[in-house]
Parts: sequence; C-alpha cells; structure tokens
Amino acid sequence: MRKTIAIDMDNVIVDIETNWINLYEKEFGIKVEKADLLGKPEDEAFPDPAAARSLLYKPGFFRHAPIVPGAQEALLELQNDFEVYIVSAAMEFPNSLPEKYDWLNEHFPFISWKNIIFCGDKSVIDTDFLIDDHLKNLDFCKGMPILFTAGHNINVTRHTRVNNWQEALKLLKDSIKSDKNLLNELLNGTAKTI
Repeated sequence: MRKTIAIDMDNVIVDIETNWINLYEKEFGIKVEKADLLGKPEDEAFPDPAAARSLLYKPGFFRHAPIVPGAQEALLELQNDFEVYIVSAAMEFPNSLPEKYDWLNEHFPFISWKNIIFCGDKSVIDTDFLIDDHLKNLDFCKGMPILFTAGHNINVTRHTRVNNWQEALKLLKDSIKSDKNLLNELLNGTAKTI
C-alpha cells in the first residue's frame, strides 16, 4: 500500500509571498522585499498590515499567484511512489475556493479532483506526511509533519524543515528507501530487535 502525502498550497506550491509583495506595491506604491517578511506574521510584515490583509479579499489574489519553483516537477515525481493530496484551508477567504481550484487545474492538471481537499481545519487530515508552512496545521498532524520554509516561519525550530522542493523530494524518497530496507531486513530475518 502506498503512503499518503498531504501538501498545502499557499507558500508550499503557490508563491503567495511574491504575489502579495507585488500586489501590495501595485496597489499602494510601496515595495516590500522578501527579506522584510522574515520572522514576522505574514500580514504584519507589511507597512500597513490592514491594507495588506485587504488584498486577500480581492478577486484574483489566489488565482494569479506564481508557482513555487520545482513544485510541479516534484509532485509529478512523488506520484510515482505516493498517493498525493492537495490540502488547503480555502474557506477563510471568499474568493479562495474557486480561485485555488482553477489555479490547481491550470498548474497541476495531473492531480485528480479526488485528491483535492479544501477544508477549514486540517486536523481532520490523516496522511502519512503533511507538508505545510504553518504550525497550526503541522502541530496536529497525525503522520510526519514537514515544515516548508516561508518568511513567517524562518525562526521556527519544531518539525522537520525543508527549504525547497529538492529537499522535500530527497526527504520523502529517503523515507521510501528506509521502509524498503526495513522490509527486506524483516523478510530476511536480519532486522535488529530492541
């Protein structure tokens, strides 16, 4: 039986930070650098947090965000060994549900609609792995939580961290090798007992 992976959208496969920075500059004429986001809650990293948060409610915010480099190739590769699910808390912002669905259809057409889960609370997700950028989701993960680096979580030391999709792929592929090695040891009677 194949292991399961739940993968968040925002700041994991969707580059929300870049999108937010670009829209903030377009709307308010103030350029914020990615370095300005480091270690701060997302909207509080902008000069006017309320103005920054208002952008999340504008049509198109979630639909036109760029893809995180390497995400598409990584998910294609992961599908060879894992059952991959996209899991997003898409209920908080009115436009995000249809926009995220359309975005996925454009950038990840190989992910079946059966493997897309939009929810309000990710604690109901029961997969072997969860890749997310927020502790509020990872802290309640029933499997192995994997923290995907984003500006707001740069100082977090809980959970296994990956900084990009190359690191995520290596971690997950290593877990498969480890499982296969253990299975071979068990079958050969060479597994170490505690």
